[in-house]
Amino acid sequence: MAGRRDELHGRNHPYLRGVVGMDIIESRQNTLVKHIVKLAAQRRARQQAAQTLLDGVHLIDAALAAGLALERLLVMQSALEKPEVAALLARYLKPPHIVTDQVFAALTDLDSPSGIVAILPIPAAPVPIGHGCVLLLDGVQDPGNVGALLRTAAAAGVAQVWMNEGCADAWSPKVLRAGMGAHFLLPLVERLDLTDALANFAGKVAVTALQDSQPLYASDLTGDLALVMGSEGRGVSAPLLARADLRIRIPMRAGMESLNVAASAAICLYERVRQMGGVP
Repeated sequence: MAGRRDELHGRNHPYLRGVVGMDIIESRQNTLVKHIVKLAAQRRARQQAAQTLLDGVHLIDAALAAGLALERLLVMQSALEKPEVAALLARYLKPPHIVTDQVFAALTDLDSPSGIVAILPIPAAPVPIGHGCVLLLDGVQDPGNVGALLRTAAAAGVAQVWMNEGCADAWSPKVLRAGMGAHFLLPLVERLDLTDALANFAGKVAVTALQDSQPLYASDLTGDLALVMGSEGRGVSAPLLARADLRIRIPMRAGMESLNVAASAAICLYERVRQMGGVP
């Protein structure tokens, strides 16, 4: 252990220089390592700890840029000399936990480890708003789709995203990676009864539907709007269909039945952006 510390100090690494008692985590039985493994794999662990795991320079950089405070930062030993990791450590301004390459492999499901992970306290969910533009996710289960939906919503100026119990965990590492930093710009409300929440929403409720619907480009999406996107399999649920003021469909060539939910939401949200004259 001491030899490894001396080796790192011998390189004169700026983030280890002068740190008394700096140890390298060498065991998967380390308490912090076991906690991170649970955060990466278990929704229940994330909910109980109110923490999640950020994997990679881009996500950690986006969280810091948004002013969020990281709980812990762990760096793979061989990644210390990577320029992008060194630049991030310079911004963090605290000694990281150094982890051997072998132990770090247990902290990520990526084939090529990023070399850096962070524990982030999950921001408290806001009170659902009654005005503005809200995106509702009704049972969207694929993490990649949820992340892509959040990324588009943030780009299109959506004020909040509401998700019901049937959705994938918004704060899972897979959704975070697909969201590419959208989580830090967009207030999220999870495990919400969407029908009850809409009772306090003052604007129009629009749902995507194939039956009894009007073309998207003939629909008024301006003003206060709640856009509901349904699950990959069954679409929008019956209670939310019944609550809709607008049932809209995206024009498609004959033979095409539907689009991916993330693609559909992007088309609808950017039609609203067009009608509004730009991103709010």
